[in-house]
Formats: sequence, C-alpha cells, structure tokens
Amino acid sequence: MKAVEITSLYYSIGKKEILKDINLELEEGRFLGIVGPNGGGKTTLLKLILGLLTPSKGVIKILGLSPFEAVKQGLFGYLPQSLRAELNFPARAIDVVLMGLYGKIGYMRFPSKVHREKAIKALSTMAMDHSAFEAFGALSAGQQQRVLAAMALAGEPRILILDEPSTGIDVVGQEDFYHLLKGLQKRLGLTIIMVSHDIGAVTGYVDEIACLNRTLHFHGSPVGAFSEEVLSRLYGRAVDIMVHSEACERCERLKRGTDV
Repeated sequence: MKAVEITSLYYSIGKKEILKDINLELEEGRFLGIVGPNGGGKTTLLKLILGLLTPSKGVIKILGLSPFEAVKQGLFGYLPQSLRAELNFPARAIDVVLMGLYGKIGYMRFPSKVHREKAIKALSTMAMDHSAFEAFGALSAGQQQRVLAAMALAGEPRILILDEPSTGIDVVGQEDFYHLLKGLQKRLGLTIIMVSHDIGAVTGYVDEIACLNRTLHFHGSPVGAFSEEVLSRLYGRAVDIMVHSEACERCERLKRGTDV
C-alpha cells in the first residue's frame, strides 16, 4: 500500500511560489530522505503532508486518506526541527515522551499507568529507558534527540516524519541516530520520511532520495542522486559531496550491528 501519494502539488504564499508541480509516491515501510538547499521547500512539504498547511493546488493522500483524516487516526509521529530548543523547562525524559500521548490521554487528565508504560516502551525503543527519570535539559544533544524521537513514537504511528533530526549532534551521534532509525524501520515496518540538508550523510541509511528545490529534481535510488546533472539542478552549481564508502570502518561496524 502507498503510504504517501502526492499529485500535481503546488504551494504559494501570495505571489511567491514555494513548491511547484510535486509528484511523489512512497510505498509503506520505506525510508525516504528529502534533501536540498535551505529555502528549497523541504519543511513546507512536510507540513503539507502533515496537514499543517493547505496546498494551493494538488492532492495529497496518506494511506488513502486526506492528511486531516490521517492526523485524526494518529497515523503520524512528527519530530519538528525546532522542538528541542523550545523544551527549555524543567521536565524529565518520560514527561517529554508523554507529551506525544496527550491526544490519547485527553485534556486536563493525568497519564495512567498504561500511558507511562507506553512512554517507557518508546524510550526503550530509542535505547533511552535508562534515562527516563533524568532531567531532559541535563541530557546531551544526541540523547535529547532520542527522547524526542521516542515522543514521536509513543503513539505507535505508522509514519514517522523527522525534520533535520541531526541538527546540533556530532557526526558519531548522527550515525548512531540514523542506525537506530533504520532498525526501527525494519523491526516495526515503519515508514520514515526524513528531511536533511546533508545528502552525503543520509544516503547509507535511506531506501529512496527525493531531491527538492522548489520542484522535485530527482526521486529514486540514493545512488542516482549523485549524478552531476541532478546536483547541478538541485544546488545550482557543481558541488563536492562527502559520502561514507564501503571502506569506512565505523559504517561497517554499524552494518554488522557491532557498534550501537
């Protein structure tokens, strides 16, 4: 089944065209990386998929439903780019994860034992259950991002959407985080859509790449995104891309599961 179907999508603000003629299909259970330059419309596309914005023209279907219906059914887990900076208040890791269950807990109600168990399970999925009762602000940037991913997973979504999840995390932390995401995809059959500015960092983990700069310049195998033609159209000029090769010792350890 198709997780996402986007047909002839346009989005404008006033006379400014942000996205033009986007056509994209993603099968359920796949890991899609959306890459491109800053200001190219990546976050806008995510917000359209999530129903946070309304297209100027075109149709979006999420597992056969409109984005609004998909949100009502709890099909999405969403990790926005700026959330970590906004959570600058006293809270434990488990409290942050429980925020992802507010829709099920209900307004002005306290979390039940079942809700807390779900939060611990989500933290365990991200290898952070040992820090459940630690202050969120005392965790490292990489640990905070894992807790926020657990929050997005707490409602047991079918589609996980992440906007620049590696921002502020060092290279080793990024690789560990992507490795965890890949494991989630395989273990849970999760569909993952992840925006990144770093095309070289994500290609070893995603199944498909969508190269976006106002319009879709390429969608397919990650290898195809490295052609000179695609990169020139995407970034407007020739660029040098650093990627992980088969000779990268750490990548090999990650693939074997001996470095987690």
